[in-house]
Order: sequence, then C-alpha cells, then structure tokens
Amino acid sequence: MNIPFLDNWRRKHAGIQATPLATAVGGEQEGVTELLSECELLRVRAGQSGLRLDDSPGSLDELDQLPPRWRDDPEEMPWLGNDAGLYLGTVIVRTVPGALWHIWPGGHPVVRLASGREIQVVEAGLEWAVTGTPELAQVYAEAAEA
Repeated sequence: MNIPFLDNWRRKHAGIQATPLATAVGGEQEGVTELLSECELLRVRAGQSGLRLDDSPGSLDELDQLPPRWRDDPEEMPWLGNDAGLYLGTVIVRTVPGALWHIWPGGHPVVRLASGREIQVVEAGLEWAVTGTPELAQVYAEAAEA
C-alpha cells in the first residue's frame, strides 16, 4: 500500500534510534507492558461482543473475526485502532522471546524484536481498525517467526 506521508515519515526518522521504553519512562519493562496493555476501549468493545482478551496470540485471531462496528463511529475508530496496536504489541512482548517495548523520540511506542527489527504496532492497529488489514494475527505470526 502506498501511503505518501508514511514514506516521508520514514525518511525523516531514518537513523533515529529508539530508546527502550522502560528506560525512557524510568520504569521496569513489565510495568511499562502493564501500562500499555490496558487498552480499555478495545477490551470493552471486545467484551460487548463476548470476547475476553487474555493477551494470547489466539485472542488476536478472535479480534480479527469481530464485525467492525467501530467503523460506524469515526471519532472512536482511531482510539480503538490505537488500542488494537498497543494490544498487539502487548501480546508480542509477552509471548515472543526477546521482544521489548521501545519508544521513539516524541513518545511513539514500537516493539523491537530480538533480531533488532522494529514493528510499528500502533500503525498496524490503526490500519486494522480502518481497513481490516493487516490482520493482527498475521502481524503477530510474522513477529514470532523473525
């Protein structure tokens, strides 16, 4: 998918290193994971559909199957997408060995895998909320393979 403003953002941020999130906020990685895993809006909407989010890879597949009712509310959609990205990151950090939260200058959280590859989980969550792709379970599968 060609999204011009993302190309500009990537060029602008090329070479800028992310900082471990726990270091950036002065806390422990598990505390940061707890903070970012709240995803209250997503958990409420999933619960209304009978889905309990248990921070497992299987819950991502179940989220992918939900009818996208949030698309009916343009004000809620970006918030839900942000939560979906943070939830995706939480599942990756909790289940993929060596995955950690990092923060870009300006407060942008990403997940860095043991390989050094960074996953823009918030962007993936926003795209998922708007279009349904990439599927959250697919992003997770790619992270688990890396």
